[in-house]
Amino acid sequence: MKPAARRKARKLAVQAIYSWQLSQNSMSDIEAQFLTDNDTSKVDVDYFLALVRGVAGQSSTLDEALEPFLDRPLKDLDQVERAVLRLAAYELRERLDVPYKVAINEAIELAKSFGADDSHRFVNGVLDKAIDSLRAARQ
Repeated sequence: MKPAARRKARKLAVQAIYSWQLSQNSMSDIEAQFLTDNDTSKVDVDYFLALVRGVAGQSSTLDEALEPFLDRPLKDLDQVERAVLRLAAYELRERLDVPYKVAINEAIELAKSFGADDSHRFVNGVLDKAIDSLRAARQ
């Protein structure tokens, strides 16, 4: 798959994770909705599914891994920032095939696209501090 297809998968995944966080609906229902409601012809659907299922299945582990690097309690984070950080933490921990710089840069771009004005700086700062811990968990 081309990098653009993965980028689109991440973009869709962060929206699905955001929806899941707010609605508390099952991730399988949200997956089905997103795959039905969006044009996925240029999306790496397998990667989208891996991301949303991975984040949903490991959200408490990912949250615990991120918390030492946050400047406020996770529950106080903006929902977009939380979704982006969870996605990036999953990618950094579980997808060693993705270079860490790519995972961080993609998270920054997602925060720029969906987050508040400075959320990309916050996301970058957290991930820069957390990278060694997240990657070490799986090496």
